[in-house]
Amino acid sequence: MHDMTALLIELGAIILALGLLGRLAMRIGFSPIPLYLLAGLAFGHGGLIPLDASEEFVATGAEIGVILLLLLLGLEYSASELVSNLKTQYPSGIVDFTLNALPGAAAALLLGWGWTAAVVLAGVTWISSSGVIAKVLGDLGRLGNRETPVVLGVLVIEDLAMAVYLPILTALLSGVGLAGGSLTLLISLGTVGAVLYVALRHGRLISNAVSSDSAEMLLLVVLGLTLLVAGIAAKLQVSAAVGAFLVGIALSGEAAEGANQLLTPLRDLFAAVFFVFFGLHTDPAKIPPVIIPALILALITAVTKIATGYYAARRAEIKPAGRWRAGGTLVARGEFSIVIAGLAVGVEPRIGPLATAYVLILVILGPLAARWTEPIGRRLFRSKTPAAAPGAGALSLEKPARSSETVVSEPAEVANPSAKTDS
Repeated sequence: MHDMTALLIELGAIILALGLLGRLAMRIGFSPIPLYLLAGLAFGHGGLIPLDASEEFVATGAEIGVILLLLLLGLEYSASELVSNLKTQYPSGIVDFTLNALPGAAAALLLGWGWTAAVVLAGVTWISSSGVIAKVLGDLGRLGNRETPVVLGVLVIEDLAMAVYLPILTALLSGVGLAGGSLTLLISLGTVGAVLYVALRHGRLISNAVSSDSAEMLLLVVLGLTLLVAGIAAKLQVSAAVGAFLVGIALSGEAAEGANQLLTPLRDLFAAVFFVFFGLHTDPAKIPPVIIPALILALITAVTKIATGYYAARRAEIKPAGRWRAGGTLVARGEFSIVIAGLAVGVEPRIGPLATAYVLILVILGPLAARWTEPIGRRLFRSKTPAAAPGAGALSLEKPARSSETVVSEPAEVANPSAKTDS
């Protein structure tokens, strides 16, 4: 009884604190992720008040948070959208990987952490934060801009690449040999290919089988199916997160829309628990020694992400002002960088503090870069980067801005009409 009482008190305090921190983040116009990480640092190992009674429950909640993050991400895209984006955006994806993964890998090697840590840190610096970027686009009123489909296309390529990267990382971290790692990758690729094929050919049948007029039944079926598939994927060393992502891709239509609405609050709750859990297992005393490398890495990869967005928008024949906006929007790192680092902290504990400091810097810098990269770039390269035409209008996408306090962005410019949208 005493243990249960302590558990309830700690969980209640954690959830209440998360709610208050989320409200504070909304007031100041930033992502709540850095505040959640700071809360975990304050009350974890080496923090002010260690949380002992709820640690096991929070660990389980954190795992569910990762699964729901990837499930909801998969629900945003259909299999046909993923295939079409892969065909049209793969050059930008190659540039994105080259410019942003290599600095992380190089940093790990320069620090003497070895090749496994290099693969981990490459993923941390490579993947942008879909959640933070989606919020920034809405807050700045840019959902209708012509460069927004380009930004979303880069994010889709990154998300799809995660289905290959995570199994490789899982194999490396588990210490399996080359043969075992190759087998894991083949299983992953085969699974991804099979799911995409089934989703393309029979997605409607799957969605109809899952769909229900009862919100309760739909929630239970989708959540249960996701946890089951995630568990089987983890058993096969493919990654539970990839399994959840594939479930999301397989669902479409009314089933996907209904599941999205029902599971979004659960995702927000458990994702917040995940960030707190990561902070709980990072000793704050270990962050100061890595703050300088984290800052240098953050600045380098902020520049490389801007270059990535600029290149991708130029391929879509978007004018220079939109290219700068696309680049600045991609700067933010967040949930997936922490997910990747969280998988590796047991093997290389030093990655946790560095990844925490890195994400804190770029989660704060990301919204600022999205807002100011275009005017700064236009001023620095005034002779080469003319402003957008005053009369150019923005096309509207289906999804409205989520924030009521939107800032009107620069007028959008005319782009290649064949560019595909992802929202």
